[in-house]
Amino acid sequence: MQLRLARSVLDLTHPIVMGVLNVTPDSFSDGGSYAVVESAIERALQMAEEGALMLDIGGESTRPGAPPVSVELELERVIPVIEALARRTPVALSVDTRKPEVMEAAVAAGASIINDVAALRAPGALAAAARSGAAVCLMHMQGEPGSMQADPRYGDVVAEVRQFLAERVAACNAVGISLDRLVLDPGIGFGKRLEHNLALLAHLQELKIGACPLLVGVSRKSMFGALLGRGVTERLAGGVAGATAAVLAGASIIRTHDVAATIDAVKVAVALRQAGFESL
Repeated sequence: MQLRLARSVLDLTHPIVMGVLNVTPDSFSDGGSYAVVESAIERALQMAEEGALMLDIGGESTRPGAPPVSVELELERVIPVIEALARRTPVALSVDTRKPEVMEAAVAAGASIINDVAALRAPGALAAAARSGAAVCLMHMQGEPGSMQADPRYGDVVAEVRQFLAERVAACNAVGISLDRLVLDPGIGFGKRLEHNLALLAHLQELKIGACPLLVGVSRKSMFGALLGRGVTERLAGGVAGATAAVLAGASIIRTHDVAATIDAVKVAVALRQAGFESL
């Protein structure tokens, strides 16, 4: 399996890890840690050294209850980091944004992937992504970050998420974004209760559409607070277990704040798959 990026092609024969770099003051687990350009670059290079083959750079928090930020502020946060990293590492750079203006500026600065929690539903986002030539990650989210966890409800969460992703894939195809540029993300924790998250992970294979790879991000999520009674900084073991399960279920990309530990988990899961692992 290969993913066509803006400037290259990424081999997804084996699952890979995407490192999270939030250049925001208010992200749920590391807000403020990398808001200064120099510290963000240092952290990104560390994740690349640990084995991340993608780095996802976000300038607007999408945690539950997060307020939106302006285009200008988001650009001010992400563009200097992307420009610097494009010069210093060959790792694929992703911009985590919902805004078409940020998408285009980030790709021009050196990003090759657009990671959109709104799945290109903002006005102008489809056209901007199509023009960019970048790969696109389409994520499912019920509602908006500010209110998505207020009262999420589904009849059949797996069927509804799959239908949404299929509709967004069709919308992308209609504007010339081919399947080999698309990644699908069920949006764990985005407008979903614990039981919804668990159902999606348990039935991940049912979310596959064509040859589009699946991306899963469970790192430090509140589901582990509910399951384990752990605070945000105490959820590494839960995240590693979730990443292992996701790879065994068919995920090709694992998005995480904790790259080194997740790399190990992915290697174990891949070895189990190669050994013929079958779920009960």
